[in-house]
Amino acid sequence: MVKAPLPTAPAAPAKPTPPATRSLVFDVSGMMCAGCVRAVEKQLTACDGVQSATVNLITEVAVVETLADRQVDPQQLADRLTQNGFPSQLRTAADGTQTDAGLTDWLHRKQQENREQAGRLAIALTLLALSTIGHLHHFGWVTVPVLSNLWFHFVLATAVLLFPAREIVVDGWQGARRGTPNMNTLVALGALSAYGASVVALLWPTLGWECFFDEPVMLLSFILLGRTLEHRARFRATDALRSLIALQPAQARLIGMPAADGSTQPGVEIPVSAVQPGEWLRVLPGETIPADGVIETGQTTVDESMLTGESLPVEKQPGEMVVAGTVNQTGAIALKVTETGSDTMLAQMIRLVEAAQTRKAPIQQLADVISGYFTYGVLTLATLTFLFWYFVGLPLWPDVMDSALGAVHATHTMTMQSSTLLVSLKLAIAVLVIACPCALGLATPTAILVGSGMGAERGLLIRGGDVLEMLSQIDTVVFDKTGTLTAGLPRVTHCQSLADDLTDNDLLALAATVESGTQHPLAIAIQQAATEASLELPPASDFLTQAGLGVAATVTWHEQSHPVWIGNADWLAQQGIVPTDTATTQMAAIAPGQTAVYIAMGDRVVGLIAVADELREDAPETITALQQQGLKVHLLTGDRAPVAQAIATTVGIPATQVRAEVLPADKSQAIAALQAQGHRVALVGDGINDAPALAQADVGISLSSGTDIAAESAGVVLMSDRLTGVLESLRLGRATVAKIRQNLAWAFAYNLIGIPAAAGILLPAYGVSLSPAVAGGLMAFSSVTVVVNSLLLKAQRPAPL
Repeated sequence: MVKAPLPTAPAAPAKPTPPATRSLVFDVSGMMCAGCVRAVEKQLTACDGVQSATVNLITEVAVVETLADRQVDPQQLADRLTQNGFPSQLRTAADGTQTDAGLTDWLHRKQQENREQAGRLAIALTLLALSTIGHLHHFGWVTVPVLSNLWFHFVLATAVLLFPAREIVVDGWQGARRGTPNMNTLVALGALSAYGASVVALLWPTLGWECFFDEPVMLLSFILLGRTLEHRARFRATDALRSLIALQPAQARLIGMPAADGSTQPGVEIPVSAVQPGEWLRVLPGETIPADGVIETGQTTVDESMLTGESLPVEKQPGEMVVAGTVNQTGAIALKVTETGSDTMLAQMIRLVEAAQTRKAPIQQLADVISGYFTYGVLTLATLTFLFWYFVGLPLWPDVMDSALGAVHATHTMTMQSSTLLVSLKLAIAVLVIACPCALGLATPTAILVGSGMGAERGLLIRGGDVLEMLSQIDTVVFDKTGTLTAGLPRVTHCQSLADDLTDNDLLALAATVESGTQHPLAIAIQQAATEASLELPPASDFLTQAGLGVAATVTWHEQSHPVWIGNADWLAQQGIVPTDTATTQMAAIAPGQTAVYIAMGDRVVGLIAVADELREDAPETITALQQQGLKVHLLTGDRAPVAQAIATTVGIPATQVRAEVLPADKSQAIAALQAQGHRVALVGDGINDAPALAQADVGISLSSGTDIAAESAGVVLMSDRLTGVLESLRLGRATVAKIRQNLAWAFAYNLIGIPAAAGILLPAYGVSLSPAVAGGLMAFSSVTVVVNSLLLKAQRPAPL
């Protein structure tokens, strides 16, 4: 037996059972920045019965966990947010019945908003053009009649504030009035201050102030332009989720039960929402399959790329499953519906992707804390900037008002005629508008949105930003054997009776009868072998299954009841059964790589059966690629040590990193032991017996064939059932976290450099300052940069093995 290198960890203390909760999903609009996100979360968590609230700025979704034993009215929560300036509506009822309709409405709303951006973009560009042309005479270039007139610019600035920028001004005022100032508050305050100072200069020219109506116009134009570009980029970031929602067909063709010869009637078109399990549908070539079901008649190929990320079509025969959202390609089929609506695999994928894009990564916590207080800090800095220059700076350095910087696009001119009050006001306005909590708020969720969306497109369901972040930290990957490194479809290779009164077929019939009470891969192989041999199975009762040990049942054999035990030596020892020397010798002779079990009837061993499971084609390449990346790879299995060692040798796992004959209940302890050594561990399993260990691992990676894709034990589900998905998950995690760090570094650096520059830190030495308009343009540029940088993730393709 190969000695396990993994130390035995002490039993972990039982975790307290978390209180039962229910989830509510709200669509929330009106959020501009991370400060808004924090305000919405605070409003929700302040409500009685709400345990937690997570808000996503990009998808405009709030997921609220409420205590199941408390009566929480979802409509009251929505009304509370609406009254506080964030119009909200419930998407998911407590029973989940509104999920599909809510997602469809969300998709239509996003598409409508994206179409409206064209008009906003035209307005922003027009305003920029009018303001720029009208001020060319300041540079001594050209004077345009009307457009260069000061009163025209007064009218233009007034119109901008009353119409295209009205929403910004009103929302900013309401935020300030409620005590929750946001990005619109800063922009509105800056624009109104510049507008007000210019109106004073226009009406009282004896003050000697200059009018700068171009500042509020260009400031608001840059903001509108930036938000239009940002919205379009954010819309692109939701491509994966929108594509999944769009896969749901609207109509289905209902037919009666197919005739014995396979013929079907044409059928009648009905809404997909009206389809019920057990009904029959006809799907023609080129149509999208409307519900999960089993093919009754017809042969075809199906494009399942939306599900698995695999581009090659899959051949489908009668009796095989097809799922909603996949495309029937070559033949007409009739299918019997098994799942509809929110129970289909497509609906589960949509829910998982949406939930993943809402869950926050731990790396986001610092940005959230800073963003929550950002607006207050900026207002304070703007006030301090005004006071400093008015009382200290300009009296100390009066020559900075003589700096002629108008020829530089990113600066403005300070003249002797400009009063100390006007110069101080301009600098304070620049501080207000250059500060950008939006970049901080968008840094993490946009990268997570794109990363999890890319995962879904490649057949990787990643449960959230926290999982993506942890994937980037993994240094040890542990594989289960059966159904993971192997295909999970073993076949009986050896059946030997050791009793004179039983033939090999008798032994196989007994084993198949007992194994009919379980669905373990080994049990399925034995049952399949009995079916292929056309064996008649005797009746049985009192089935018993002990995970990792064996199974038992009472079998009626030759009109007498006998207890029959199937399993390993430990299982027999628990029943007081000792294998004979012959049985032990025969078991030892089983070829390496094959799994064998004893069969005992009563108190004697009557035979043994061996099965072999094929290794997955991509297993050796995957293991090698992981090791080349510097990751340690372990094998953890409940199978016999010789079998485990044979598999490990084939795929290249060192013998010191193999642990065999581990009970499912002990797998989580083995994972905990690695974690106790300081390792970040990912466990790859089939999700059936591995659920506790998947939950214990830092990241659990489950193959979709092993269990329901909605199982909560795994952080990543590989829809393609290919082990190369493990490599792609780790790559995607590292790439996404790298983008998050780049975004955060840019957001922090931008504010750390931009705010002092706008406050005039360069004025004494270089005579350089930023105009409010240019400050607004930089602010808009910073948000767009973060989103576009996240979208660059899509340019990264999986590296070939």
